[in-house]
Amino acid sequence: MRWTSQFTGSAALLLGLAPAFAAGDAAHGQMLYQSMCMACHSIEYSGIGPAHMGLFNRKAGSLPDYNYSPALKASEVIWSEQTIDKWLTNPEKFIPGQKMGFLVASPKDREDLIAYLKIATQKK
Repeated sequence: MRWTSQFTGSAALLLGLAPAFAAGDAAHGQMLYQSMCMACHSIEYSGIGPAHMGLFNRKAGSLPDYNYSPALKASEVIWSEQTIDKWLTNPEKFIPGQKMGFLVASPKDREDLIAYLKIATQKK
């Protein structure tokens, strides 16, 4: 019994340390996406940047209708909340040689963008 309560307490502590992406403000994320991302990206179609539809669990550099950098094509990155956060923090540091010249410095803004993308990029 004592071991179980220690395990439960440790698990709760670890969960509290994990990034809270699900807690992001998707409405604010949508406003950020429209103001910061849409010059190059769209949810539905590729333009200057690749389309974001179906982003989560997709291998980076894998959309057939977009001309990715060799670095992104060669990466083993699978897009998730964590990898998108790393990407938005500093794309060049995360995948050297990629071609996105924009980053999102604010952790809260990244969290909100990710919350929005989780909803908006789900294939219907």
